[in-house]
Amino acid sequence: MTTSFPTGTILGYPRIGRARELKRAVEAHWAGALGQADLEATTAGLRSATRERLAGLGLGRDDSSIPESFSYYDQVLDAAVAVGALPERFAHLRDADGSIGLAAYFTAARGAGELAPLELTKWFDTNYHYLVPEIGPETVFALSTDRFARQVAEARADGYVTRPVVVGPVTLLALSKASDAAPAGFSPLDRLDDLLPAYVELLASLRTAGAEWVQLDEPALVSESLPVDAAELAAAATRAYGVLGAAADRPAILVAAPYAQLTPAAWRALAAAPVEALSLDLTRGAVPAAAPGLAGKTLVGGVVDGRNIWRGDLEAAWAKLGELAALAGGVSVGTSTSLQHVPHDVALDPELDTRLVSWLAFADQKVAQVATLARGLAEGRAAIDADMAAASLALADRLGAPGVRDGAVRGRAAQLGAADFTRDDHEIRLAAQEAALDLPVLPTTTIGSFPQTGDIRRFRAQHDRGELSTAEYEELLRLEIAAVVGLQEELGLDVLVHGEPERNDMVQYFAENLGGFAVTRNGWVQSYGSRATRPSILWGDVSRPAPITVTWSQFAQSLSDRPVKGMLTGPVTILAWSFVRDDQPLGETANQVALALRDEIADLEAAGIGIVQVDEPALRELLPLKQGDQPAYLEWSVDSFRLATAGAQPETQVHTHLCYSEFAVVIDAIAALDADVTSIEAARSRGEVISDIATSGFTHGIGPGVYDIHSPRVPSVAEIADLLRRAVDELPLRQVWVNPDCGLKTRAYPETVASLQNLVEATRLVRQGVGVAV
Repeated sequence: MTTSFPTGTILGYPRIGRARELKRAVEAHWAGALGQADLEATTAGLRSATRERLAGLGLGRDDSSIPESFSYYDQVLDAAVAVGALPERFAHLRDADGSIGLAAYFTAARGAGELAPLELTKWFDTNYHYLVPEIGPETVFALSTDRFARQVAEARADGYVTRPVVVGPVTLLALSKASDAAPAGFSPLDRLDDLLPAYVELLASLRTAGAEWVQLDEPALVSESLPVDAAELAAAATRAYGVLGAAADRPAILVAAPYAQLTPAAWRALAAAPVEALSLDLTRGAVPAAAPGLAGKTLVGGVVDGRNIWRGDLEAAWAKLGELAALAGGVSVGTSTSLQHVPHDVALDPELDTRLVSWLAFADQKVAQVATLARGLAEGRAAIDADMAAASLALADRLGAPGVRDGAVRGRAAQLGAADFTRDDHEIRLAAQEAALDLPVLPTTTIGSFPQTGDIRRFRAQHDRGELSTAEYEELLRLEIAAVVGLQEELGLDVLVHGEPERNDMVQYFAENLGGFAVTRNGWVQSYGSRATRPSILWGDVSRPAPITVTWSQFAQSLSDRPVKGMLTGPVTILAWSFVRDDQPLGETANQVALALRDEIADLEAAGIGIVQVDEPALRELLPLKQGDQPAYLEWSVDSFRLATAGAQPETQVHTHLCYSEFAVVIDAIAALDADVTSIEAARSRGEVISDIATSGFTHGIGPGVYDIHSPRVPSVAEIADLLRRAVDELPLRQVWVNPDCGLKTRAYPETVASLQNLVEATRLVRQGVGVAV
């Protein structure tokens, strides 16, 4: 425990592999094509390659600067499994000795048959999704896997002393939900004292395996948006790290607090705690005031942004490290968060514009930045003068490059007035839409995308390589759209979609057709489990050179007498799921995107599309973790949606979709969006959000998702009908829509067809139950 902390480190590294090796391996395992031993061997190779690469980029092989942050699926699930916190419904999946193996682990993540998976929701204000542990008075905590220790020993055998990364006990409980067996008023944090012995045992196992340092991630301590208040979290941190710090057999402890600034109470608690190092996010927080207890600690300044892909201002980072050094006995340089939120390496995208590349830093480039600053700390500022000057030149070039500022775009935005953000009264619109659309009670629909088959992906790749002409490719897409429209009519859905076969991603597709964006081929970032996205790069002012979606929506509508929704991605989500320029307020950028979408809606209306869905699944995701910052965010995010949609005619029904969020927190903002119909995730939480909607007085159309598309299981008619009856019991019948809780892109057709058949049949039964003719 006396080992000094390294001068430079990162808090975590992308774990999906440079070529998405983890995705392919686990999906092959799930499909039965790769046994567990082969899966273990593949992932061991991936971990080994990661260590070697990080050492090559400047981190140390034997000083704990390389984090052991691998996960098969999710870091929160990893911690929950390590301490035995699996719900009772998975108890029979434990091994004979009570341990939790990979089969149980994956079942908890994905579900199986009638076993519903753990709920999935957003990790703080990121686009990463974590699995929500279920904890109650009945939960028995005990060390239940040796996987963390085995990975430390594996690294030792490979010649590395690495630092295992584990979600800390306070955050694990703060992000958990009460189990079904828990009494009213129970909080998982009530079990902290019972949980800590399992963490003590975990720390001892890591020390035995050869760990000299352990990283315990406690981002809950920066948040003011959790159900547990900041004072209670700080008190929990005092108790937790008093116990863990006093453990006789443990590695040295680094407590990391990423994603924002520690709350004042949490900062004081950790400063006084008997731990050896603290990591602070100094990209989304300032250097804190002095506090008692820091003299013997190392402070790790998170000055290299782990959330965005810009090369960054190293001069500003250096200055913050200087401020930090005045507070404690030692200072090190690090990333603000794990680098799991950025792609692996700019070099994997040689087709990007070379000037743009000079402005960028993906994970590998950020590791190099950490190594540069660490060298400056070790050898003095003069040793890195050339690197600092190059970073400053790149920053200046980015701010002054052509296209970063577009006079026409800025002029239009400057002329906006209050009327540009407001539609006619909802009741007026509702009457016009009922007359125009003539939909049944409990109208059925889907969220937008249909399965992206291997054929679709192959056709897209062939077109990209020039093996299919544009005319041939578009004809194949029309055949797919016709098949999707025909399937929906056969299933009996009321409002149809065209299935989006032309879209590789709901944000990238728009980025490819808007000015001010660049896209990558290999810039993959994990979203959840084996799923990854390629966030686009929003580097300049946004414009729409031509219509984007109109041709496909118009073609689909020509195939059916039932309404077909036009499908757009909203401005907040386009920002949230892109890497966005950081040289102006987000609200200004959001309005530029909104104006482009406003023009697209007008063109859809002119083409005869009567329903337009503007998806905003990321609305809750971007909500700042600090309460004082939330009103301004909600104002500009709501305004950007309204700017995009307020030009629609009264008879045009505007839908939106939100997913994986604690909706009660933003229910007023959802109402303020003034969408005619809002569909939301509700299946994994078993409809918990319905009561929040009912008590809020929400008056517009609402579609609580009635089956979870993020699991391969097919929900039964009874399961869907139960959720739908809950909605009908608590909400006015006129408001309720019936839909899955998200798009179907990631699912296969057999499970999709079976699930939608059950959805339509469940709707028929519920309509019958409320006296509606069917």
